[in-house]
Amino acid sequence: MENLTNKEEEVMQALWKLEKAFVKEILQILPSTNHYNTISTIVRNLEDKGYVAFNVYGKTHQYYPIISKEEYSKGFMNLASKRYFNNSYKNMVSFFAKQEKISAQDLREILELIENKK
Repeated sequence: MENLTNKEEEVMQALWKLEKAFVKEILQILPSTNHYNTISTIVRNLEDKGYVAFNVYGKTHQYYPIISKEEYSKGFMNLASKRYFNNSYKNMVSFFAKQEKISAQDLREILELIENKK
């Protein structure tokens, strides 16, 4: 799975939310600083990278994600863990705890999820 730029991720977030959309529909839920041609180019790049496909309606294309948000999130988190935390989720969780981004209650809930999976 190829890495995405910030703009590509932004467009993917829109497509995951919409499920399928024409470029003009994607534009409607993105910040107003984006332009049609820019988003059209980004969507075509996402197609080249294997993240989206399309249906043709006359001269226009309706795009839809072929990589789920969950699948992308899993790959993204694996890569982040590898790059920044020595491939250790323990180190990752410790980092968030030290940064006060995760509470003791959150950790208890995570432990409960882990214990219930066994």
